[in-house]
Amino acid sequence: MKWTGRMRCALVCVFFALLFSVFSWRLIYLQMVMHGYYSKLAAEKNVGRNIIPAERGAIYDAGSEILAQNVPVATVVADATLINNPPAIIPLLAGRLHLSPNEIAEKIGTGRPYIVLKREVPEADARQLENALKTARLRGIRCERGTVRVYPNGSMLCHVVGFTDFHQHGIQGVEASMDQYLRGEDGYRYIEHDAQGREIVLYRGLEHAPRDGYQVHLTVDLHLQSIVEDELDAAVREYHPEKATIILMRPQTGEILALANRPNFDLNHRSEAKPEQMKNRAIIDMMEPGSTFKIVTAAGALNEAKVRLDTMIFCENGVWNVGGRPLHDHGHKGYGDLSVQDILVHSSNIGAAKMACMLGEMKFYEYIRRFGFGDRTGIELPGEIRGMVHPPKTWSKISITRIPMGQEVGVTPLQMISAMATIANGGKLVQPRIVKAIVDEKGRVISELRPTVVRQVISQATASQVAFALRGVVSKRGTAVEAAVPGYTISGKTGTAQKAAPGGGYEKDKYVVSFSGFLPSENPAFVGLVVLDDAHTKESYLNYGGTVAGPIFARVAEQAARYLDLEPHEEIGTPATTAGRVALTNGRR
Repeated sequence: MKWTGRMRCALVCVFFALLFSVFSWRLIYLQMVMHGYYSKLAAEKNVGRNIIPAERGAIYDAGSEILAQNVPVATVVADATLINNPPAIIPLLAGRLHLSPNEIAEKIGTGRPYIVLKREVPEADARQLENALKTARLRGIRCERGTVRVYPNGSMLCHVVGFTDFHQHGIQGVEASMDQYLRGEDGYRYIEHDAQGREIVLYRGLEHAPRDGYQVHLTVDLHLQSIVEDELDAAVREYHPEKATIILMRPQTGEILALANRPNFDLNHRSEAKPEQMKNRAIIDMMEPGSTFKIVTAAGALNEAKVRLDTMIFCENGVWNVGGRPLHDHGHKGYGDLSVQDILVHSSNIGAAKMACMLGEMKFYEYIRRFGFGDRTGIELPGEIRGMVHPPKTWSKISITRIPMGQEVGVTPLQMISAMATIANGGKLVQPRIVKAIVDEKGRVISELRPTVVRQVISQATASQVAFALRGVVSKRGTAVEAAVPGYTISGKTGTAQKAAPGGGYEKDKYVVSFSGFLPSENPAFVGLVVLDDAHTKESYLNYGGTVAGPIFARVAEQAARYLDLEPHEEIGTPATTAGRVALTNGRR
């Protein structure tokens, strides 16, 4: 068969027709069938979804003083695939970021598209770096804006405010417990880049604005907090305790007005803090309360009408043998007959034990639990413990005589001040609160404090009786004469508890000393608690609660009353009391 010219021409035409058909089919396949796949691939290469971080909400005290805020900073990032002149970029970055040239060269030498060179660069330094890069026409380096958490008051209120981690997630304190309100919601923006990685502003796409975190306003008053911090520092210098706590609370509402612990730490240098410094002792430390616990015993016996304030109880002249073990009253001499009021005034262990026996184990245990011991208070702070209260079925034969004086029971300082607040406010157990309000960025209140009454523990009449009896404690007849504040009536109770040993029993010559009281006795403005663990003192008589914790309370209460502009209720104290206060103050300052 001979191939003519016409046949060859026809064959070539058929070949090209088939070829163009294949190309046409491929083009249709790519445009129609694979359009979605390649569009997505192109978008992933040139279009990015940038997160717009929400700004974390600030924390304020009750008077809107800033406790935690954000300061603008930048993270300097390198894209090694876009760097156009490494020999020029490396020395420039080294000088601006205060890093070694070798460190920068090693990082960008990895060739990765995202390399963090330095975090938390001040905003002013970041702008200068950007200007220098632009002037030198150097690419591949950018500054990502953000914020860093700053605490203007350093160590003040450190255990309450808490802190955040590297990603600004709350770790401790209010920063952790209120994290869901403080952190806000991030936004996002779709952007397109050119071949050099620069954003094409004209093609900027969908944007969803972030919602910044809410502001959290605390119940704490920074001025009262300053008073408490200063007096706590003075006490640490004088007595060198292993740990210490002071709390001020408004008894009617449960608002915490001030709270401080020692040891403490600086929130801005938390990486340098030791674990022991970071513990919020007010809610995670368990202690035997000592004689401050006698308010529970007396309140229960009075509320059940087992006794009246003038009921006389024989206190065995200082030693009562019960269950094969002697129970002693601490003092220069034992007591004979004491009224219920004087049992509190003189802090008689035997008198308190006999009142508990009148109540009986089950009823006494009921009042312990009704006062909130053995349960978390529910304050808005993380890590709170329940304390330790054993049920009567586990008690020994002598437990009914030891628990009334604050042994065989473990409480937190916050539980103890809540119990005293119950006496102060007319018999109601009120939930302690540290958060006053949550406010959005426009100033609208999202949530605010409403006092929560957990239960009516004792009648108002019983609470008034106990408060009246506790006034005698802060008198010349009582164990806390040095806790008096000239011009004001004070109800309070001392506590001196031998420190429990880790393996059982008690440590020799080591005590947890405390004083809890409220001012004024009628319609009190605040209730306070002072606790010192293993205070070193030369006192020989075991009334450290009155001679160590009492004067600290007096100094705090006097300054707090002055700041709150409380009107004196009685004539300014006796010359002896005033002279004693001056001598104590001069000896410490």
